Amino acid sequence: MNSKIPAYLYEKGNIIRLILFTALFALLFINIFQPFGSRNWYPEVSDFNYFVFSSLIILTGMLVVVISRMFMLYYARAHSINFWQFSLWILSEILAMSLFYALFTKFIPKEGMNRDFMEIIQKCTINTGLVLLLPYSISWLFFSWKEKNRLIEKLQVEETNGVHTKSMIGFPDEKGELKISVMLENLLYIDSADNYATIHYLNKSKLSHYMIRNTLKWMEENLTKETLLVRCHRSYIVNLDKVKVLRKTKNGIYLELDAENTPDIPVSKTYYERFMNKFSQYSV
Repeated sequence: MNSKIPAYLYEKGNIIRLILFTALFALLFINIFQPFGSRNWYPEVSDFNYFVFSSLIILTGMLVVVISRMFMLYYARAHSINFWQFSLWILSEILAMSLFYALFTKFIPKEGMNRDFMEIIQKCTINTGLVLLLPYSISWLFFSWKEKNRLIEKLQVEETNGVHTKSMIGFPDEKGELKISVMLENLLYIDSADNYATIHYLNKSKLSHYMIRNTLKWMEENLTKETLLVRCHRSYIVNLDKVKVLRKTKNGIYLELDAENTPDIPVSKTYYERFMNKFSQYSV
């Protein structure tokens, strides 16, 4: 339960898909099974008007999920989310939506005033659990299947294109002029200061470095997508193939490289999730 949830659960695109699918599921559920005593909300209207009015109520309740997932999206950018935290998050969504429907059922229809509120909220919690947990589970399975297919396709493309650790990486300056090329198997890490980047690599088994005028942001956007390079800090890009130890301390997470006289490379909170996602793909 202390392990981190997969990143695809809080990707922006998947959050939008989850909300749309859950809203559609809720609309079908409310109009087919008519939970929450919802037919008593509008007892004297036609089936079509009931569909329209009940749909508005359901969509209003779905605002709980929208607000919750927007907050999750921004929270996950700076913090990791464990499975137990994710479970509490979902439980909070169910309870918040249940309270909304219970209050509506109690005070809006005339018949609701005579019903016991605890009985109402108990039934609302059960029905809301069905409304949310079923589409959540289906969406989770779909996202997991989609992510596995993406990884398989990526591995197939890499094998087809011959993407190995022996690839040559070229480093241009800010004007696009190539300054140095290094075999990926010899590249250790890249650090930066202002608009300059320093490439640290092995040359005949000796530690060497080369400074060029270019930004780490440009290198992250252009050199890390199809290689073992990954940004782990505002000032560092590291070659995953050279990471020997990932060490967690009270001051944060540090990487020890498979080369002498190299510093420990920090992993910042901002880049932790992106680093771990790529690290997990290539670690055995």
